[in-house]
Amino acid sequence: MVATQWFDIENVHTLDSPSLLIYAERAERNIGRMIARAGDTERLIPHIKTNKMPAVVQMMLSAGITRFKCATIAEAEMLAMTGAKYVVIAHQLVPPKTARLLALKQAYPGTFFASLLDNLHTAQQHSDFFAVHGATSDAFLDVNNGMDRSGTPIDASTFELYKQIAALPSIHLHGVHAYDGHIRNDNFAERTGKVESGFASVEALCKEIETFSGSTPMVIAGGTPAFSVHAPHVERYCSPGTCVLWDWGYEGILPEQEYEYAALVLTRIVSKPSVGLITVDMGHKAIAAENPMDKRVRFLNLDANELMSQSEEHSVIRLRDAAAWERLCVGDALYGVPYHVCPTVNLYDEAYWVEHDVVTGVKPVLARKRRITV
Repeated sequence: MVATQWFDIENVHTLDSPSLLIYAERAERNIGRMIARAGDTERLIPHIKTNKMPAVVQMMLSAGITRFKCATIAEAEMLAMTGAKYVVIAHQLVPPKTARLLALKQAYPGTFFASLLDNLHTAQQHSDFFAVHGATSDAFLDVNNGMDRSGTPIDASTFELYKQIAALPSIHLHGVHAYDGHIRNDNFAERTGKVESGFASVEALCKEIETFSGSTPMVIAGGTPAFSVHAPHVERYCSPGTCVLWDWGYEGILPEQEYEYAALVLTRIVSKPSVGLITVDMGHKAIAAENPMDKRVRFLNLDANELMSQSEEHSVIRLRDAAAWERLCVGDALYGVPYHVCPTVNLYDEAYWVEHDVVTGVKPVLARKRRITV
């Protein structure tokens, strides 16, 4: 087969389905665009929960990115194994994960690891635990500037909390973490206004910290939706993640961010059970299913279709064009863009690596594991 569209794979007949496809050149271009928007690599702390892959992390390392954010201890270990030297785990870790954090630091002494704290009780637990082992817990104060998912509310007591945590003997507090992923207006001006309005309290807190400590606290701000807003502010470190692989969902609401689809799901027609209907081997286990049926997958080589139902191993699709249904055959390959790429990648142990229209190998999605060695 000769590729006729960007997603066509010449050796597709050798690939099993359903499967995850990573298009290396497109991911590399996305990384370049991400760096260009930030202005330089030093201001980037990309979140790797989207890709979870050593191969993709290595691409970012090769591009000069030195800091990373992640969600789990396994993701943090994968980063260290791949060569990352600076890792922020964007969670408040409670026992027994506190012990795993210490084990991680001991296993990879050449990598800096930090986590989040948002209350004095947990911070005291960290300090006490690390003190017993003669170690220090590096951390950022996690603040809630509107998302209401984690972090301490920003009010008159927040600065005092920062000082109390910073004073603990086995805690090294490096700054502030503020995630505003709830702001997703498709109108960029409206999104900008909401992000900046919510961030005003973070800036006020940081000024208090700077006056008190004599040094500027590090501020890790936002994710992919707010990346375009935070990027012009050189004092903010940005942590986008989805833009490296991109997906159908963010393409629809972030028009100013011009990234390319770099991750697709390959599926095949396994039945034509009735006129106008086809069934493919891509069920809940193959693509993220947390959204309504019309926001799960977009097929790049199948026009005028509607996802009717999904089960664990199957998806039933209705075609609006009878002639198109006639042309399709059992065994035909379809290429689907996930609406939400992050949990889709998490469904796969490995991905086919596509270079110049050919699958050249298989790469592990190593950090989908809950535990690697630590």
